Amino acid sequence: MDKWIGKVAIVTGASSGIGAAACKKLVQSGMIVVGFARRENNLKSLADELKGQLGEFHYYKVDVCNEYNILEAFEWIKRTFKSVDVLINNAAVLKYSSLLEGSTEDWKLMYETNVIGSSICSREAVKLIKEFSLEKGHIININSVSGHFRIPITTIGNGGSTYFATKVSLASITESLRESICQQNLPIRVTSISPGVVITEMTAGNEALDTYNKLKAEDIADAILYALGAPQHVNVCELIIRPTGEFFV
Repeated sequence: MDKWIGKVAIVTGASSGIGAAACKKLVQSGMIVVGFARRENNLKSLADELKGQLGEFHYYKVDVCNEYNILEAFEWIKRTFKSVDVLINNAAVLKYSSLLEGSTEDWKLMYETNVIGSSICSREAVKLIKEFSLEKGHIININSVSGHFRIPITTIGNGGSTYFATKVSLASITESLRESICQQNLPIRVTSISPGVVITEMTAGNEALDTYNKLKAEDIADAILYALGAPQHVNVCELIIRPTGEFFV
């Protein structure tokens, strides 16, 4: 990770779970990290916790469903740091909203957060990397095993189908992003990290998941460091991480 010391990383969904764990690992590795999230109090607490580390932690209150808010945040980063070297698209929403009786607003929220928001962030990060002619960059999308194979909708409680569909979309978009970047011969690697069940606020209190083995948020943060730490000529395109003994029925 020495090559990333002093470089700028954006982490969306930074206020808890995988996002917060990633911020901690990246700051401890010497990066300048900007956390995006809606819950400013959580971001302030994280900033206090990370004072005195090798790197720095900053934050900007962002709702990734609001394009204007995203663009405003990227403009602030451009003015403040004149760089974006790493983007971790982690922000995600899970609503238990079935296809037969679910809320249209819930479906829209999941797509806008899990797919559209991450795509806007990726577009803006690439723009800045190109504008500043940076020598390297890395975009990491936090996906899910459900982005790669069909999981029964009852696994996380009836109503998981739309969430699963957003992750299938993200898997496809991630590969298309990598191909588009290759076509322009940009020095940007693209990685998809697809965990199984992780202990986070999203899964807390879900009785349907009680019987499943689970990963920790720190496990996924370690995977982020692994992908970032690979030699620049190596693009770790996909990491599927499942807890030992996990199976879906």
